[in-house]
Amino acid sequence: MPSLRAARRPSLLGAALTTAGLLFALSGSALAVPVEAANSGATAARHGSSPAGSVALPLAGPAPGHSEAEGVVEGTEARTVVDIPADVTAGVAVFDRVTGRFTESFQPDRAFRSASVVKLLLALDFLWSRGPDHEMPQADRDRLEAMLSRSDDAAANHYWSAGGGSAVVSRMVPRLGLTGTAPPPAGYPGYWGYTATTAADTVRVYRYLLDAAPTPVRDLVMGALHRSERCAADGFDQGFGLPSAFDGPRAVKQGWSGFASGGCTPSGPPAATPGHVAGAGPRTSIQADGVEGAGSRRRFASDASPPGGASATAVDLTSDALHTTGTVGPDDRTVVAVLTLHPDGTPYGTAYSKVTALTSSLDVPGAVRPSGTRFTTWGNGVRVRASATTSSAALTTLPAGVDVLVGCQRQGGQVSVPPYVNDWWAYLPQYGGWITNIYITSSGNTLPGVPRCS
Repeated sequence: MPSLRAARRPSLLGAALTTAGLLFALSGSALAVPVEAANSGATAARHGSSPAGSVALPLAGPAPGHSEAEGVVEGTEARTVVDIPADVTAGVAVFDRVTGRFTESFQPDRAFRSASVVKLLLALDFLWSRGPDHEMPQADRDRLEAMLSRSDDAAANHYWSAGGGSAVVSRMVPRLGLTGTAPPPAGYPGYWGYTATTAADTVRVYRYLLDAAPTPVRDLVMGALHRSERCAADGFDQGFGLPSAFDGPRAVKQGWSGFASGGCTPSGPPAATPGHVAGAGPRTSIQADGVEGAGSRRRFASDASPPGGASATAVDLTSDALHTTGTVGPDDRTVVAVLTLHPDGTPYGTAYSKVTALTSSLDVPGAVRPSGTRFTTWGNGVRVRASATTSSAALTTLPAGVDVLVGCQRQGGQVSVPPYVNDWWAYLPQYGGWITNIYITSSGNTLPGVPRCS
């Protein structure tokens, strides 16, 4: 990954910006760059002038090198009937960067609370205002990597606070031409996870990163997303949706809010409103996890009346939120945004499985679908083992009741969970480990239709 600044030599960021004619002004008023993008709300940007400090994103159309007549400019061929699981509210947008067309579009402009998906904006806002000679401290490199690959909330709190809280969102809305994104409601200025966003805007953010961002910025952010880890910093298993539905290459940024135990650890406290610069209530000092804690009474100017984008007050802050976003395929071919809400109190494993099923049903050009058979598990804290015996190392634990992909099965160490006794084990390729068949919902000791491991 190109460094943003090499000590005692010209900055790679500066070189990239100078070469491309994209200079980050300290005020963040640069980057009016025409690029192809999925921006159904950017007609003015395409046919007129862009506001200062914004990126002119044209409507969805053919890939570079094709005439506009060869493509459907509005992407109207997108499938608008998506297989939404019961009790799930969803907004979906899937954009193929090769053809310049949407393949899926279902309620793409419906507003959801962003949860950790807003961390994309936090990273871009921080990088946007750095000039060509900015020397990137290693602490920021590590913090950005943690925030994007492990969804670290403490890192997000840092950038939210340093960037002026809701002002981060207020700046990024006009810069990227976002039409459904807005800061948190006025009563929740520190809850970065309460930022409103849409599937369409999430696609716009990725397309800016891929098609318009300076190369060092793109490499830093997308590189971290390509290194997304299954176990997030807060112990939640973030392998739902894109990571479970498709094999690599892929880049992933997930979001979750409102759930209790999320796998990787057997149990734990509720996911305290990820996106809360921690603490009890609004208008307090910023600490951990995206909310504000007890202490300060400060209020940022942008909190009271968002300068554009969606009305944050219309966003559901009660239902449990689970979002999977990113890119799939060689060269980040397809951008996918699946934003979902689930009834309050939905088990994490249930929502995890429903989001994965929804994502698997989508038309995603360039995707490689994994082989195997999915089964539902039961039990809390089910361990994934390094080999087919309880004496082997525990690699991780599963979210309770989650669906898993089984590649093959074999006999191993006998396990007794009264009244059940079984010596058959299932190999989970997406976890790289084994679980006893006892915890898989199926009749009999072996799993039907699953081959023996060679």
